[in-house]
Amino acid sequence: MATPVDAKLLKRTKFPPEFNQKVDMTKVNIEVMKKWIAKRISEILGNEDDVVIELCFNLLEGTRFPDIKSLQIQLTGFLDKDTSKFCKELWSLCLSGQSNPQGVPKELLEAKKLELIQEKVMENRSIQLAVMI
Repeated sequence: MATPVDAKLLKRTKFPPEFNQKVDMTKVNIEVMKKWIAKRISEILGNEDDVVIELCFNLLEGTRFPDIKSLQIQLTGFLDKDTSKFCKELWSLCLSGQSNPQGVPKELLEAKKLELIQEKVMENRSIQLAVMI
């Protein structure tokens, strides 16, 4: 429920064009998104703030088709100048996730693949060093 102040902000704020696309949260793997949200908000704030993280979860999960514009307005008081960038990243990931059969954004899948490759490389280096010693 938007307050009169929120309604004014919604009218005055310029939003990216992708915010006009709907996301069906039943097609998005919410657990994967929650991990990304918690990590990203913690990076922005410099610490883990459970209140802001839970607020974002609730705004996203509150309905099948969340309103990213309203979510951005409501998070602005917490994330300040980083809010629009965060919301744009979040929405892009949600859009990507809903088009993937597993509901996982391809960007996060690629990042996980890279992380696993790097772990394997480090593991191989450790084995090589152990053999040399």
